[in-house]
Amino acid sequence: MIRTHRAVARRRFAICLMAAVALPACAAAPRPAAPGAGTPMAAAADPATWAGRLDAVFSSWAVGDRPGCAVGVALSGRPVDTRAYGFADLEHAARNTPETIFEAGSVSKQFTAAAILLLAQDGRLSLDDLVRKHVPELPDYGTPLTIRHLLHHTSGLRDWGELAALAGWPRTTRVHTQAHVLDILSRQRALNFTPGTEHSYCNSGYNLAAIIVSRVSGQSFAEFTRQRLFAPLGMTRTSWRDDHTRIVRGRATAYAVTPAGYQILMPFEDVHGNGGLLTTVGDLLTWNRNLATGTVGGAALLTALHERGRLTSGRDLEYAMGLYVTSWRGLREVSHAGATAGYRAFLARYPDRDVDVAVLCNASDADAAGLAHEVAAIALGGVAAEGTGPGLALPRVQIETYAGLYRNVVTGEATTIVVEGDALRLGRGPALTALGPSTFRVGSGPAMIEFPVSEDGAVRARLGVRGGESLVLERVPRAAPAAEALAALAGTYRSDEVEASYEVAVADGTLVLKRRPDRAWPLEPLYEDAFSAPIGLVRFVRGSQQAVTALTLTTGRVRALPFARVGP
Repeated sequence: MIRTHRAVARRRFAICLMAAVALPACAAAPRPAAPGAGTPMAAAADPATWAGRLDAVFSSWAVGDRPGCAVGVALSGRPVDTRAYGFADLEHAARNTPETIFEAGSVSKQFTAAAILLLAQDGRLSLDDLVRKHVPELPDYGTPLTIRHLLHHTSGLRDWGELAALAGWPRTTRVHTQAHVLDILSRQRALNFTPGTEHSYCNSGYNLAAIIVSRVSGQSFAEFTRQRLFAPLGMTRTSWRDDHTRIVRGRATAYAVTPAGYQILMPFEDVHGNGGLLTTVGDLLTWNRNLATGTVGGAALLTALHERGRLTSGRDLEYAMGLYVTSWRGLREVSHAGATAGYRAFLARYPDRDVDVAVLCNASDADAAGLAHEVAAIALGGVAAEGTGPGLALPRVQIETYAGLYRNVVTGEATTIVVEGDALRLGRGPALTALGPSTFRVGSGPAMIEFPVSEDGAVRARLGVRGGESLVLERVPRAAPAAEALAALAGTYRSDEVEASYEVAVADGTLVLKRRPDRAWPLEPLYEDAFSAPIGLVRFVRGSQQAVTALTLTTGRVRALPFARVGP
């Protein structure tokens, strides 16, 4: 998944909000029955009754000179409707069709997982192999790191794309290859956490998985998956972007929306396995059918792909092998979303109704998941409404006691809880709806935030989903450092892990973080020695004499990357 400059800039958006979105993917949920098994809860809708309802869902993409989407729906494994909207190529006025090839972003991960699992079936590797058995270039972190950890996003590895961005080369700004990925990861001296103890989405694990497939099979990853997955299933329009210069007939150009209109935003890199799948909605529906029938891989592959991860604490994840196994409006949902450069994607199965939905788009402002769920609601023939309820009205004097600046006790990332009218809001994000005197729902989703009574008088919050692991947040005073204190932080800081240097300086009374040749970001004080910047959280580290010896940078998928102070 590629994060653009705009996405990186939005990383200042509260870490608690990111957790509120991400936690449902980690929360405990009942284990599903065998994929596709069981008696359907109710019949899917008759396509004859849809009568333009699909067109209404995509109506905004069918008008004007703009990119768009393709959508496919299958009932009982049979494609019953494929449509397309908008332009595949704005420069040549070529329209999208159901046969247009898009890039599927992280929807690609399930294919990478399947390739690993096929090699495990062949007896050529084990999911419990240490990664260094196959990739000795990776450092020894002194704790077991297995292939299983890679596929469940429990490895603790730093995300290579965010490391590249910290070095000055965000994705979509230069050509990256698998060799670049391996080089970046080989220089990392630490993990974000001990493997198996947490779940944190990370592209690095799936890039390493693709490398392992190639090394173990003796074939390129693209050729192995073509022979073992795509060709046997008849996915004739599916391949990998392993060479971004290769001509792919019928491929849609990807676009980013800007204040000036749409601009081309293509993924000109050869990194794949984490993403990079070139495909159509029809081929994705074919793949989804295999997830129910096991034409390729048999029952063993289906079971393994759908087996959710489990942390060392015993908590089950909703993330399986490149798939989220969860529920939507009371129905089991097996799905994954994707975003690469200007492409957006969503693929979902609803085993209880035997319905499949695929949406592929070539515009960065397309909400592929939202569109797919609107289509699913039509195809499923009626699903439960999102019952959120109005919540309770609490006295303003009570909710004011919860407002303030909060710090994640693990990562140090911060957000604010503010009073807006007579309610609380998570920073500039979703509103908090009171469900009790100290319990609130975050937005309209399943995430909750609670303010438990503290014996020591400190104000803390727990953010999570009932029955799942919670993030602990503690309220901290907001810092207001004086000019002398800011000046003491100025200097040059260096990290060999990303091969980059940063300069910290004071300009017009504001602390500024600079990176050659032309980037400068203001640092906004948060709490003591911690600052917010568009590229992430900056914290200054002090030695025994209280002198500043280093700074650390934390982004969404990189924790406390150290930069040693090397100059005044």
